[in-house]
Amino acid sequence: MNIRIGLGYDVHPLAAGQNLCLGGLIIPHEKGTVGHSDGDVLIHAICDALLGAANLRDIGYHFPDSVDEFKGIDSKILLKRTVSMLTDNGYSIINIDATICLQVPRIMDSIPDMKEILANVMKINCDQISIKATTTERLGFVGREEGVSTYAIALIEKS
Repeated sequence: MNIRIGLGYDVHPLAAGQNLCLGGLIIPHEKGTVGHSDGDVLIHAICDALLGAANLRDIGYHFPDSVDEFKGIDSKILLKRTVSMLTDNGYSIINIDATICLQVPRIMDSIPDMKEILANVMKINCDQISIKATTTERLGFVGREEGVSTYAIALIEKS
C-alpha cells in the first residue's frame, strides 16, 4: 500500500463588498475574501494538500494568478481539476482534515453544507472530510478581521 500525506495552507485578505466563499458556500457577512479567483481559502488549502501528497507541485503552479482563465473562477472547478490530476496519477483520497481560522462570522452551522459540497465535487463520502473552525482570540491579522487562513491535510493512496 502506497499512502501519502500532504499539507496545504492558504490565506486571503478580507474586504467589504466581497463574497465570503468557504468550501464552495457563500457565507453571509459584510466582508469577503479578496483573490484572483473566488478566494475560497478552504478549497485552495485542500487543493494544495492533495497536490502536495501526490508530489504534483502546488495550486499556484497549476492555476496561476497570472492567467486570465482563472480570474474570478469558482474554486470548485479548481478542486475538480485537482482531483482529476490525482486520479490520472493513480491516487484516491482517503481523508481530508481542515481548520479554518476566522474571527467572525461564526461558521460552525455551515460546516455540514461545506462538507456535502466538497464531497460531491471530490466524489468521496462526507465522513472522509473533517472541517473545523477556530478564532485566533483576536490575535494577528485573523483576530483583527483583516483576513482568513486555512490549514488542510490530505491522506491519499495509490491504487
